[in-house]
Amino acid sequence: MSTTPSASSEEATIKYVCGVDIGSQSCVGCICRPDRSMVVKSVTFANAREGWPIWEEKLSELDAPPSQILIGMEATSCYHENLYHELEQRGYVLRLLHPRQTHQFHERQGLRAKTDRLDAMTIARVLLSGEARAGYVPSEQVATYRELVRLHTRLSDEAAAYQNEIQALVVVLFPEFTQIFVDPCGQTALAVLKAFPSAQALDEAGVEPLFHLLRAQKPAHYGRPTAQKLVALAKASVSSGRALAGRSLSLRILCDQLEHTRANLARLEAEIEELLTHDPRVKGLQQVPGFGPKTVAVLRAELGDVQRFARTDEVIAYGGMDIAIKESGLWKGQPKLSKRGSGLLRRMLYMAAMRSISLEGSAFGAYYHRLVERGLKKMSALTAVMRKMLAVAAHLLMHEGEEYDPHKVCGSGAG
Repeated sequence: MSTTPSASSEEATIKYVCGVDIGSQSCVGCICRPDRSMVVKSVTFANAREGWPIWEEKLSELDAPPSQILIGMEATSCYHENLYHELEQRGYVLRLLHPRQTHQFHERQGLRAKTDRLDAMTIARVLLSGEARAGYVPSEQVATYRELVRLHTRLSDEAAAYQNEIQALVVVLFPEFTQIFVDPCGQTALAVLKAFPSAQALDEAGVEPLFHLLRAQKPAHYGRPTAQKLVALAKASVSSGRALAGRSLSLRILCDQLEHTRANLARLEAEIEELLTHDPRVKGLQQVPGFGPKTVAVLRAELGDVQRFARTDEVIAYGGMDIAIKESGLWKGQPKLSKRGSGLLRRMLYMAAMRSISLEGSAFGAYYHRLVERGLKKMSALTAVMRKMLAVAAHLLMHEGEEYDPHKVCGSGAG
């Protein structure tokens, strides 16, 4: 989350400060005055339209209009969104806080107990302390990017897991299968495995059923010779046949799951492409060699509105690419990346940096090799490239319409 001033012209006339602890099913709220005296110690209500009137009734009893009532809540997954929107529509002053911020405040106060009621009071006290850093509430477009790229990442990881499990099962059910299909997770290979999930099943079926299955695949690259080779391999297979029924069923289900996941990934990729096509802010990013649609979409999603950052080093820290140093007396810890913020953002930067190393003509690749030649360790040089990519990306997003200039990668203009 970015840091924005906690005070505003609205907050100068705040008469009441509220804290709301958000849960998936229920919420707990409390209401204080600016002098920290309690008005409503604790009220529990359902996190649904039928529960909100309980909270809104407490607010309506206060001798102040919504514009003079400050309400804070944590950014707890997406559970806060509906209530936040409802209260925002009614004109209340809202502050979204990062859970880390309230947790640190809780620890500094020396509080050991942790309940929903105490959490609500802690949120209110953070607001009253003047230390509150208001969180970033993404726009509709950025929220859409985030939803799509995060789901795409989860499904991609699931697809990779399915592929690993399929390959492991093929090793025991039909180890010779990869002599014909090097990748057992290819489209035609999956069709064969779903129909004949073991060497024994293929041996019993014979050539003709397999031949017709292969010819039905589009494009039809395989024919009778392939079918004959596979059946011959199945007859001579070293597969033990242990747990044959269970493993065959598992393989069929995993193949189905992989195909279904891939279809959903294709739908997400088409939607992401559509978003990018109609987003003028990403034109500069799309010109960067090595930045594919997924990388560009992740940068747009995880950085959000970069205009809220005053300096490039704020963007670097937001992405968790800043250096955290711990020292105590004579002891000095090893400098490490803070790794705060979006892990997905750092993951995409890492993959883009790895591609740039071997990408001919890449300014980032040249930057990496120059650092290594100067004696920097390879991992440190790669981290420097990631940081440079993040700075360049932020610069291009801040300056809509500006084209990517590879000469700025190694110059001050990158930031």
